[in-house]
Parts: sequence; C-alpha cells; structure tokens
Amino acid sequence: MRHRLRPYQMEAGRAIMDSVLGKKGLTFSVEMARQSGKNELSAQIEVLLLTLFMARGGNSVKCSPTFRPQTLVSLLRLKERLNDAGYAGLWRPEHGYMIRLGRARQLFFSADGSSQVVGATAHLLLEVDEAQDVASDKYARDFRPMGAATNVTTVLFGTAWDSSSLLEQTKQLNLELERRDGIRRHFRFDWQEVSKYNPDYLGFVEAELSRLGESHPLFQTQYCLNPLHGGGGFLSPQQQAQLQGHHARRHEPQEGCVYIAGIDLAGEAEATVADGSVQDAAWRAIKPRQDSTVVTVAELDFSVADEVNPEPGIKVVEHCWWTGRPHTSLYPQLVDVLRRLWGCKRVVVDSTGVGAGVASFLKKALGSGVAEPFQFTQASKSRLGFQLLAAVNSGRVKMYAPDGSEECRELWLEMERARSHFRPNQTINFYVEPAQGHDDFLMSLALALEASRYRPRQARGRPGVSHGAS
Repeated sequence: MRHRLRPYQMEAGRAIMDSVLGKKGLTFSVEMARQSGKNELSAQIEVLLLTLFMARGGNSVKCSPTFRPQTLVSLLRLKERLNDAGYAGLWRPEHGYMIRLGRARQLFFSADGSSQVVGATAHLLLEVDEAQDVASDKYARDFRPMGAATNVTTVLFGTAWDSSSLLEQTKQLNLELERRDGIRRHFRFDWQEVSKYNPDYLGFVEAELSRLGESHPLFQTQYCLNPLHGGGGFLSPQQQAQLQGHHARRHEPQEGCVYIAGIDLAGEAEATVADGSVQDAAWRAIKPRQDSTVVTVAELDFSVADEVNPEPGIKVVEHCWWTGRPHTSLYPQLVDVLRRLWGCKRVVVDSTGVGAGVASFLKKALGSGVAEPFQFTQASKSRLGFQLLAAVNSGRVKMYAPDGSEECRELWLEMERARSHFRPNQTINFYVEPAQGHDDFLMSLALALEASRYRPRQARGRPGVSHGAS
C-alpha cells in the first residue's frame, strides 16, 4: 500500500489482527499522540479485513463521536485506501454509511447521544474512534452489544482526557488484565515515541510545545497522553509568576503603539447607581457580591513574533472598572476610552444576554471592523480558557508591574482564586466560585486575548512603485 505503517502502528495492528483471526475477542485500548497516524492504522486494518473476508462475508463496525465530520472523514479515508490497494471499481457504497467489498462490509455510525444505531452486528471488528469523547453509557447500551453474539474483537482509539472517560476506564481495566494474564491489551505511543520514527513530527510537536507550553491541558492530553484529574486551580503559582510583567501601567497611549481591549460586562440587573452619585469603590464596599464591568486595555508587541510563534506579545497597560452602573450610562465613557483615548484597533465585548445591546452600540460607535461581539457558550468559553493558558505558558501575555491600585489587587486576587473544571467533551470551564469573589478581571483578560488576533493591514502595490515620500 502507498501509505506504509510505521513500527509503532504495526505493533498495535498485529495484536488486533491476531485477536480477530484467532477469534480471541479481546478488547484493546490504543492511545496515540495527536496526528500520529491512528486513523491511518484503522483504515488499513479495515482494508485488510474487507480483503480477507470478501468471499466469506462479515461486518466490521466503526463509531465516532459525531457523524460530521469524524465519521465522514473515516469513510473517505477507507475509500481512498481501497483505491490505493487496487480495488477501485470493485468496492460499493451502500446506504450512505457502509462500504462493501464482495460479501464483506464496513459500517460507520455516529456515537452522538441522539443517534439511533441499535440492530447492527459486528462479526469481525468493533472500533471506537476518539473514544475519550464517546459517552460510556452510549457505548455500553448501543455499541458493545453489537459484538456480543460473535465475541468480536474491540478497539478503542484516542488520546487522553480525564479519568472518567471511556478510553481511560478501558485502559485501566486492560492494564489490570495484563497484570493478571500477561496479554498486552493497551498500547500507548506518545509524541516522543512517534518522533523516533518521524523527524517531521518532532518539528511539529516542538512548535506546539512552544505555542501551548508543557503544562497546557491540551499538550498534556493530546501529545503526552497524560489524563487530567478533576479540576483545581486555573493558574498554578508558576503560571501566575509568568503572567507578572515588569512594564509600568499607563493611563494614556504611546505614539506608534497598537492597542486592543476586552470588555466583561456586569449583568444589567446588578446596575443600580444610575448617576454615579456613589463612587464605584464605595459601592463595592456596600455591595461586595455585585459584579462589575471591566475593560482590559493591552498593547500588542509584534516584534516578538517569529516563524515558530507568529502571535504578538500582549502587554496589559490599563484597566477601567465600574460597579453598579447601568450599561447605557457607560456608553459615552466606553466610546471615549476606547476610541478617543486609546484608539483601540480591536475590541471584543461580552455580548451574552443583556450584553448584546452594548455590543450592538459599540459596533455602531466604533465600527464593525473594530468592535466584535463574543457569545459565551460552553465551547467558546473553553476556547478562551485554552487560549489564555497558552498565552501565559508561552510568555506572550504580561500584566503591568504592581502599582498598589485597587484594580491590580483585584486582578491578582481573581487569578489566585480562579478554578478550572475539565468536562468529558474535552472542554474546560474556568471561573471564580461566587462565594469567593468575582471573575470580571479574569474574563476581561481572556476577551482581550481574543482581541489580540488583530493584525495590521499590509500596504500593497505594484513592485517598484513607491507609496511613500521620496
């Protein structure tokens, strides 16, 4: 076949095929670092089984967490590998989710919670792709019974996530069975093992290490294959130390610098000081549980970008903090601060719920190319959390030097108290427990990181034509 398997892929593949052909009915767990070839291994096993059983017949079944794109990607890869093997024109698609070669079939299903898959039988092999994202009860109820009557060999492929995932539970059971009978059922190939056989992969992972940092949850799970254990502090003491910068806080911009901002909004129900007659600090003393509106202004430093890490540095230079103010009363001040004072090139504002009105106003006042609404969902907040961790780990984001201000004290209090929670679907939640305080500065910083994706426009023109003064 055109795509040759590497030694570590062959190691797991041989064990799987030995169980299938020997009708041993073993269950394997195969952890392979991200982008190291687990789907290639799966597709080539499928081609081999279709070939061996094209006369006798039999079904193999593969499920993935979603039909689009994961199941469709697996379908496409199998078609390509069948063509590579010389079966072009011989295999047939059936019903949109089957591939038939002779009398043998490969069936593809979604393991999404809403999918209806009961009734299929797996005679040869049952595969679970990205098993760390498949619900254990879905697997036990809908897929595991498919091989009950045939004592089918089962393989769970994926990367690590947390201790409660289907893959991790299967792995621990397999390791215990191995200790009892000596039969290897778990295969683990982290990025260092894969790099022994692929120098290009080593370069790719080193770039990811530089971008994410070694302690980042995604690097630990997807490349080191280390499972996460529950939650805990969002930023470790080391990460808090990395976030601390040495530059001075500024209350006005410097000429030639590029500024961006992130805005976390207080809930409108919490706004009770319409005219500012009570100072914000005094109101916080009266209502310590009341959320605030926080603006984080940051300077982008493009001089630190390179080929390995093309992202700019982010220096937090200013905070604006209002408590108890209705959103409408802040409109003039927000526009003045963001447009006239700092000339922000990009502003990301929380548009969840009542924030939609503020976001709409700022888009009109600042321009749709400057103001960008951000809807907090489970997935989008997770992306912000991973993005913030990567920026801290790589040293891209730095807080101004301590200046004794109330804003500075509050930010570091939130960083110290922030917690993280890892969900089964490979998402993260980060927050401060309401009983312990607020997370307005934390969320405003995360939104500023989102705004840091701004890039200056490059001047364009015909070669040899000058666009400046001579």
